[in-house]
Amino acid sequence: MSGGTGDDRVAGEQAALRRVATLVARGAPPADVFAAVTEEAGRLLEADHAAMGRYDPDGARTVVAAWTRTCAPYPMDRAKLGGQNLHTKVFETGMAARIDDHDRASGPVADAVRGFGVRAAVGVPVSVEGRLWGVMIVGSRDEPLPEGTEARLARFTELVGTAIANAQARVELREFAEEQAALRRVATLVARAAPPAEVLNAVSEEAARLLHAEHATMGRYSPDGSRTVVASWDSTGPPFPVGTRWKLGGHNLHTKVFQTGQAARIDDYTSTSGEVAEAVRGYGIRTAVGVPVSVEGRLWGVMMVGSSRTEPLPADTEARLAGFTELAATAIANAEAQAALTASRARIVATADATRRRIERDLHDGAQQRLVSLALDLRAAQAAAPPGTGDLAQELDRLATGMDDVLDDLREIARGLHPAILAHGGLRPALRTLARRCAIPVRLDIQVDGRLPEPIEIAAYYTVSEALTNAAKHAYATAVEVDVVASDGVLHLRVRDDGHGGADFVHGSGLVGLRDRTEVLGGRLQLRSPPGAGTTLEITLPLDEASARRQPDDAG
Repeated sequence: MSGGTGDDRVAGEQAALRRVATLVARGAPPADVFAAVTEEAGRLLEADHAAMGRYDPDGARTVVAAWTRTCAPYPMDRAKLGGQNLHTKVFETGMAARIDDHDRASGPVADAVRGFGVRAAVGVPVSVEGRLWGVMIVGSRDEPLPEGTEARLARFTELVGTAIANAQARVELREFAEEQAALRRVATLVARAAPPAEVLNAVSEEAARLLHAEHATMGRYSPDGSRTVVASWDSTGPPFPVGTRWKLGGHNLHTKVFQTGQAARIDDYTSTSGEVAEAVRGYGIRTAVGVPVSVEGRLWGVMMVGSSRTEPLPADTEARLAGFTELAATAIANAEAQAALTASRARIVATADATRRRIERDLHDGAQQRLVSLALDLRAAQAAAPPGTGDLAQELDRLATGMDDVLDDLREIARGLHPAILAHGGLRPALRTLARRCAIPVRLDIQVDGRLPEPIEIAAYYTVSEALTNAAKHAYATAVEVDVVASDGVLHLRVRDDGHGGADFVHGSGLVGLRDRTEVLGGRLQLRSPPGAGTTLEITLPLDEASARRQPDDAG
């Protein structure tokens, strides 16, 4: 090999390095940088061949770029490391190395190099952020390469390392942005209290897409030692059916997570066992990662992503998947807390209604009946008073009249607690009675056939009662319209007055109670009361859901 003067060599080397550095600076794709470095180094060092190889996790070397001065292309092959050869020496030592006679080399890589006619070669490690990434080789068909080739070649590999690091940083930044966007979408669902099924389905799809997995499932562990699919997503076909249930046991991902409470992975599902493993293999899944879903410190279920590809999922899959399971756990905890709150409110409302009924019954059967008997006795005593006792007769008449007034007051109290007409006749006659007793005119339109579930009738009755009381006592209304319609499994009730308006939940304890009662039954209450424009109170109640929540006749 020959070259020009030292100055010419330095100038040529600087020019070559500048050309490569320009590619790196403008963020050229790594493949373009690899090809440019390989050619520039081969030409500058007057080699016959040049190649760049990447070390793979399984102990092999893959050629990622090659250049040759001859016509025949250098093979872009992949070969196992091992034996006495340049690629293995650089891999084992992390340092530059040379072989001046490949006839003495051994191993699969040496066979490939000899087959291409390389006799002597120099290899320099390519390191990325302190980690050995690959090797850069220049080779000669004849004489050994000059002294100093290692140092000159190392200047090119430094640029290669920078290009790879930059490319990895860009990829990591893009992946981070994509991950944050996916997490934000799920977090938005959690924040607006979307139904758990919607959140878990979103978690499954977002996680699988982000991690480039073809399959994702969310499973819930049951006390009987089984796992039930609660959400599933698949990019290749129908997903696991929601509700599918498998027994745990054997060697598989779901059982490992259940037993350890920790993340786990299986890189080859052909060696797994158990009912769950058979189902997973049936979907073509070959490698998978599972992360536990823990809700308030207890193991609730497992999130799994799987791939039908042979290569394992990336090493950071567990950590990235955990971000989604945390959101899923929050959604589940929120839903459980809401369910517990709803159940608690329902028990409170049911207990209050049962107490009202019991007090009304006790008043009717006890105090009210005794007062009626005493009133009759007074009237009898008044009638039996002898002539000439006018003052006594007058006093008895006053007492009897007072007793009648007390009875009327007691009946009114009993009606307010729990109107007997509602229990015996239903919503239509009960609302007509309310309208008749109201101090202002009420237009009543009831489109309800037959009886409704008792909780619905009670909620509707108290809504109308509260609205009429507010309209007459506080809003100074002159008229009220009440519309009640039951259709398509929903009760719609609207009370509208022409009063002063300005009603709100802050100052209306009765309205707060109505809202609680409505929400307990799965319904919704809306209040519109702009100042000076009257008040409209609307509730909607699902009849089917309420039917399943019928209150007992007596919770006491």
